[in-house]
Amino acid sequence: MTQPGPTPANRPLTRQDRRRNRIVAMTGLVAVWMLLWGTLSWANLISGVLVAVVLLAVFPLPPVTFAGRIRPLPMARFWLRFTRDLVAASIHIAWLALRPRHTPRGAIIAVPLRVNTDLNLTLTAEALSLVPGSLIIEADRTTGTLYVHVIGVRTIEEVERFRQGVFELEARIVAAIGSPDEVRRLTSADPAGPSRPVDTEGAPT
Repeated sequence: MTQPGPTPANRPLTRQDRRRNRIVAMTGLVAVWMLLWGTLSWANLISGVLVAVVLLAVFPLPPVTFAGRIRPLPMARFWLRFTRDLVAASIHIAWLALRPRHTPRGAIIAVPLRVNTDLNLTLTAEALSLVPGSLIIEADRTTGTLYVHVIGVRTIEEVERFRQGVFELEARIVAAIGSPDEVRRLTSADPAGPSRPVDTEGAPT
């Protein structure tokens, strides 16, 4: 299968592009703030806006161009699946904590994303970290690789199942907000070989 070619160089950002990117960054930061608090309220919304304004003013981020489009139906599918994964993972972690005479095993898994952009790397990492049982310990911006600590992993098959789940999460994010070029790159790219735990805590290597 032909691999997608290199992404063309980004054009200079116009004033409209910069305004749109600030709105996207503000919306993302406020959404993460609300998710971290876990309560939808005016107080959390207003405080999230204030925190986002301060962060963007005091710690300006490098420009992340949002070249995609928001698609309502894929966005709804993403949130429904994310909510389901959140509930399922919470139940699983609670069972591991309460299970008698059982020591949970874990692994650090390297997952190279197929769409290597700052926005996709950030959103995928945030979505993974918000689900109990998985935590991003490093993100390699150069290669677009996430290093994820996962609890409750015992076999190579479970490692591969988690890796495939990350690819599916990435696909849902790109389908919801990605550009047509990113969607094409995602559907034409195959995961390069099996993943392996970079480090394990009792899981097989």
